[in-house]
Amino acid sequence: MTKITREEVKKVAYLARLELNEHEINNHAEQLEKIMEYIKQLEKIDTYDVPCTTRAIEVVNVFRKDEKKNSDCTEELLDLGPSREDKYFKVPKIINE
Repeated sequence: MTKITREEVKKVAYLARLELNEHEINNHAEQLEKIMEYIKQLEKIDTYDVPCTTRAIEVVNVFRKDEKKNSDCTEELLDLGPSREDKYFKVPKIINE
């Protein structure tokens, strides 16, 4: 694997519209090189029989039974609004006819 060059970092920074100073260019080149070395190590691991996963810990939905509940709080809810008319919220007119 080739070394990440300063020119490659500059090119990627340019394409990403990032302004990097000389220190940042050197720093990113070193960090990217370390990341590539780590990937090289991971590629050596045999994962032939390892099943694919999307999460490190399996997530399971907890379901509850849907139950119909009667609720008669219409008046209380309508009273919370700024204005009402019969069983509806009254709002300012926003469309001209």
